[in-house]
Amino acid sequence: MVSVQERTSPMPGRLLDCGDQQLDLSIPQIMGILNVTPDSFSDGGDFFSVDAALVHAARMVTEGAAIIDVGGESTRPGAADVPVDQELDRVIPVIETIRREFPVIISIDTSKPEVMQAAVTAGATFINDVRALRAEGALETAANTGAAVCLMHMQGEPRSMQNNPQYQNVAGEIKLFLKERVGDCERAGIRRSRMVVDPGFGFGKTADQNLELLKHLDLLHDLNLPVLAGISRKSMIGSVLGRKVGERAAGSIACAVMAVWQGAAIIRAHDVGPTRDAVRMCHAVKTAGL
Repeated sequence: MVSVQERTSPMPGRLLDCGDQQLDLSIPQIMGILNVTPDSFSDGGDFFSVDAALVHAARMVTEGAAIIDVGGESTRPGAADVPVDQELDRVIPVIETIRREFPVIISIDTSKPEVMQAAVTAGATFINDVRALRAEGALETAANTGAAVCLMHMQGEPRSMQNNPQYQNVAGEIKLFLKERVGDCERAGIRRSRMVVDPGFGFGKTADQNLELLKHLDLLHDLNLPVLAGISRKSMIGSVLGRKVGERAAGSIACAVMAVWQGAAIIRAHDVGPTRDAVRMCHAVKTAGL
């Protein structure tokens, strides 16, 4: 069994089951973003070829990523749908090579059950689904793969989710949605040791709603599951700082630190090295003397 973890003894109950791998979540871990798409909001087209994708994956592993999140379809507002065959052509060669070359957990960022199954067969052991396994057949497919799953909250659909998102209590409503999805997963045979929850920053939420959600992120710990925070380069940072997408590293790292201070276990990031250093320092201060 491959164990992706620091050379320390993990705290009991803090191992995430990822098929034939395990991830130590007694310390915050970084999920490096690898978009093999031409149109993702931040790095679309940068790693579209297999060679470019592998060079970037190698860099993120060297910088300390415990997970590489491979995505073949942009979920930014207004992005075009990608047919299953095209998505498979983008992600499968990359997943196969990463699994062969690097001791890292591979995540497949998809909502399509066909892509989930093929990606796990190719070597992925983590399914990251912005629709929280709500597509037809996705829940059953994910359950049968044995992979870990990340259940993300999204109001609406990616193409229109930012039109007019409405909440009475953003953190409370997200917690209720995730609690229901966790229950559905358990009934489908997915153990809690395989589950992660993600509040879905930027997915059907205004800038103010995202800020409120980050402020109250610790409310999600009532679910007793690891929390993944994906805030890297999001528009909420641009709204506050007036920075373009490529100028949001500092804001992204600040948000990552705030998320870890409130107990987030996994940070999804574009800028792996500095994000890892920042969240590890945050974790060291938070756990000092314990």
